Amino acid sequence: MLNRLAAALALPFFLAAAMPASAAVKASDVIGRAIDGFVRPAYASLDDHAASLAKAMRTLCEAPSQQSLEAARADFSATVEAWSVAEIIAFGPIKQNNRLERMLYWPDRKGIGLKQVQAALAAKDPAAADPLQLAGKSVAMQGLGALEFVLFGDGADALAGADDPYRCAYGAAVADNIKTMAGDVADAWNKPDGFAALWANPGPQNPVYRDGTEAVTELVGVFINELEMIRDVRLKGFLGAKPEADKPKQAIYWRSQNTANSLAGNLTGIDRLFRASKLGDALPADARWMGESIHIQLVNGVATVKSVTGPIDKALGDPAQRDKLQHFALITSSLSTLIGTRMTAEFGLTAGFSSLDGD
Repeated sequence: MLNRLAAALALPFFLAAAMPASAAVKASDVIGRAIDGFVRPAYASLDDHAASLAKAMRTLCEAPSQQSLEAARADFSATVEAWSVAEIIAFGPIKQNNRLERMLYWPDRKGIGLKQVQAALAAKDPAAADPLQLAGKSVAMQGLGALEFVLFGDGADALAGADDPYRCAYGAAVADNIKTMAGDVADAWNKPDGFAALWANPGPQNPVYRDGTEAVTELVGVFINELEMIRDVRLKGFLGAKPEADKPKQAIYWRSQNTANSLAGNLTGIDRLFRASKLGDALPADARWMGESIHIQLVNGVATVKSVTGPIDKALGDPAQRDKLQHFALITSSLSTLIGTRMTAEFGLTAGFSSLDGD
């Protein structure tokens, strides 16, 4: 991906190459701020929430009740939100050992993952209830999608009692697996000689980022690619051009009613990353309004999608709520133009790259 994006974004080592030397912004400084101000805190937050989720699942299994089930469900939703913020950094440690797919296997258009989870529950597969053995099974069985079905899918209400201990044991194993991955990724980002050092210190001897162009290309690609993913994959995967084309059961996290929260988390992550990196400060003085405009639109997008409440099928059936989702799509399109075309032009970049187009 990096090489393809680098071919499309010809970024100078100093972002403001056309500006006076005193105003130039060093690429390594931008990346350093992105790592310290967003990436590490985001994955640390995910680690904390995943640990709470694993603890809640153990409590549910040891003392099943409606109260402990609701607590586990609440921790699941909080973990989804934390993941939705962090997952915009979909490279580096999260890509190692298939962690990205293991954390969230989605979209699952053919229902392969769901069938595997249902099969494990039906067979009461002991290996799937062991966190160590589960980590070696299908990626679709060991992440947030699998745990969502355990906690919110058909038969989940039995978790409030002692009638289905296997379902809880499997869910606890999934939660432990999520906790392990979150902790491993957070630790990897904090290693002094790890991936963060590679990204923040580009150079001829660097095996990943040979110069500042490639390092900042990775950062700019987050904004361009994630906005496209949010709009064209996550949102338009269930929001049709017309109401009759809507597909509510294709929405991410529809069972747990976390669709809107997830979309809001993604946009929140983009906003936090943009502000932490201070990429907008590298714009020429007469174009710095773009940085503030990007922030305002991101905040508006988060507020818009957060106002969509309840089950996603009912939201789609409510013209007022459906209009909010359409407005959210327009906001992301505007942001794509502002960042992917206008801001990149100010930096002397050539826009047009898409990680989703297979180029």
